[in-house]
Amino acid sequence: MSAKPRISFEFFPPQSMEASFRLWETAHMLAPLDPHFVSVTYGAGGATRDLTHEAVDILHNQMGLNVAAHLTCVNASRAETLAIAESYAEAGVTEIVALRGDPPKGEGAFRPTEDGFRDSVELVAALAATGKFQIRVGAYPDPHPEAQHTGADIDWLKKKIDAGASSAITQFFFEAETFLRFRDACAAAGITAPIVPGILPIDNWHGVRNFAARCGAPVPERLDHEFETAIRDGRQDLMATVQCTTLCTRLIDEGVEDLHFYTLNKPHLTREVVHALGVAPEIALENVA
Repeated sequence: MSAKPRISFEFFPPQSMEASFRLWETAHMLAPLDPHFVSVTYGAGGATRDLTHEAVDILHNQMGLNVAAHLTCVNASRAETLAIAESYAEAGVTEIVALRGDPPKGEGAFRPTEDGFRDSVELVAALAATGKFQIRVGAYPDPHPEAQHTGADIDWLKKKIDAGASSAITQFFFEAETFLRFRDACAAAGITAPIVPGILPIDNWHGVRNFAARCGAPVPERLDHEFETAIRDGRQDLMATVQCTTLCTRLIDEGVEDLHFYTLNKPHLTREVVHALGVAPEIALENVA
């Protein structure tokens, strides 16, 4: 295996007391792995905006983590969105993951809010104009469900990079070749910004398979068969660790320098994979005389 990559983690904000305990357990368990940054999501339709802000503040100011806060175009005017960004800057959070965002539940297609940003390109440009942020954006190695033609996702990514984004984090995928083909296509389109693969450790195969269908991420028949067999044999945890570690190892061998893990606020599998990759930092031991 090649040089060790930098790692980062995605968390989502809690919506209950039990979920709060799970988030803080996740953060405390993964913080010792020395992540390059952690990101905190919005809910669909910006439903967890205040909770996101609270989680960002605690992770950054109390735990000392470098936090990239998600920011979307949903259900907020331009002024409101930029005010949220300014509040992050005032709190010392200078990294943002800028996304268009999903529409609220029950609504079909995304519709811009009156006086709001029409898409992520406009959001990125406005954030870049402040000069206060390092901006990350989303990327889609498999076609986005709303992509209108082949190559549309690469065209959109280039627009976001040209508008001021410094890097991109991809949607999750199941095979390394999916990411590698996308990386090559981006390079051919003149995109030179780093593209970080988004890695989803598979804690629940049936849940992930259903989520993939909604996101437009094709599920390889081979992988479906292997997980179903492992579930029948009671080996799903081992299968999940092997699958994720193998995927990451292949990416590292192909020169990938960063891995971003979607933890779903479930730290154990992510920690096992990171340890299996040998990425965990060495722990300094005090001299004992």
